[in-house]
Amino acid sequence: MSDVKEFEVDGKDLPLHCPTKEVALWASHPRVFLDVAKTGEVLCPYCGTKYKLKPGTQVHHH
Repeated sequence: MSDVKEFEVDGKDLPLHCPTKEVALWASHPRVFLDVAKTGEVLCPYCGTKYKLKPGTQVHHH
């Protein structure tokens, strides 16, 4: 069994950063912004949490 945490995110979660308020209790590290829009998924370099875009998510570039 894997200890990797995985979360699906959508447009309202962008720009994405880790830790988010949902994971802040168990992922105590400096906030880092993650580019999930580039490939559809990204790993946090600090805690290894995996974030994936929900299917059908529209990414709006500013």
